[in-house]
Order: sequence, then C-alpha cells, then structure tokens
Amino acid sequence: MTEHISAPGDLGRRIAHRRKSLGMTREQLAERARIDPGYLGYLEENAASPGTSTVNQLAAALGTSSDELLGGGVDLPPGRGPAGARPHLEKLDPDECMRLISPGGVGRVAFDTSSGPVILPVNYVIHDGALLLRTAFGGPLDEDLRTGVEGVEFKIAFEIDRIDDPNRQGWSVLVRGPAHHVSSQEEQAAVAGVDVEPWAGGERRLYIRITPVEITGRRIRHGPA
Repeated sequence: MTEHISAPGDLGRRIAHRRKSLGMTREQLAERARIDPGYLGYLEENAASPGTSTVNQLAAALGTSSDELLGGGVDLPPGRGPAGARPHLEKLDPDECMRLISPGGVGRVAFDTSSGPVILPVNYVIHDGALLLRTAFGGPLDEDLRTGVEGVEFKIAFEIDRIDDPNRQGWSVLVRGPAHHVSSQEEQAAVAGVDVEPWAGGERRLYIRITPVEITGRRIRHGPA
C-alpha cells in the first residue's frame, strides 16, 4: 500500500522552481525521477498529495531533500536561501508602494520608548490614504506613543514586506509619519466599520492612524542566469 503524504505549503511550486533553477525541462526531470511527465505536470500545477516514494524520487533527481520539498522550513524565517541569479534592486515610487501595501495584512511598527527602541508586529488596513491599526488601551502603542502635548504626535516608522522564497524575490515598503490616536467621537464613528481584526484577538478598541509623510520602497528581482 502506497503511503500518501499531505505536503504543507506549495509543493508544486517548490518542484517547479527547483527544476527551473537547474535548467531542467519537465521531461528531463520526469526521466530522472522515473515518473510520468504528465503526472509531474499535474504535481506542479495542482495541490496534490503524492506518495512518499514519488517525493523521494523527485528530491533525489533535484539534488535536494524530501523535507525541503515538503516545506520543512515553513516555520523558519523567510529569506534564508541564496540570492537568485543576477539579483536586481529596484527603487519603488510612492504610488507603487501604496499599491503593494493596499491589501493590508501584517506589518511592523517601530518607535522609541523610555527603555529603548521597540518593533511590534500589528495588523493594518489602508483607510482614507492612511494606515489604520487597532490595539489595546494601556498597551505600548497607547502609552508610549502619547506625547502629553495636545496636537503634538510622535513620528514613527511602519514597515511591510513580502518575501517569495521559491522565486528568490520580494519587496519592502517603509512608511513614516505621525501616530494619531483616534479619540474624538467623529473620528471613532468614521473607523467603526473598518475591518482591521488583530490576529492576537482580545479587547483592542484603540485605533491608531499613521498618515504617511514619507514612503519609500525597494523590490528585488532576479534576471536570467
């Protein structure tokens, strides 16, 4: 009886990327791995759970390990692999930066505190051209980001990135601007229906708005070998 395994992550994408990086066609890989080329095409293009022997044969033919093909590094930080062929660093304009971060998600907010610099991961959305966060009253984003002077706000940094390990490319965007605590009834009403649900859960009723004053970004790609 053939044992089938559930592969975390994108097995097909890992296979295809490794094959292409070695300059192999599907037919060449299929021949080396002793599997049908049509089945290999199916594995590369669909979510599948192949047998253990098939994964082992593919790993051997690709000069890697079964663990790597199956996403053994999914719990490890991204960007651990080598750079792609002919890496190219591209400077992004503000419009492209905003386009990239507009879907929202998780970013990192950086600011100074009395005990030293702090960087925290937070969920965010783009609302009316600004980044909107949700946090807890009394937390570090509340107490440490209040100047105590009305109308004066701390300028902080917010970073968002995406790293595509299989294709050895990615981008990062840095937004800098004042951290404004949404406090008036009018402001609270305006953001009440905004969908920015923190993964951490809990009582997080304080909204913070970061109005971009400076937006910079970089994208790294790789060209043909």
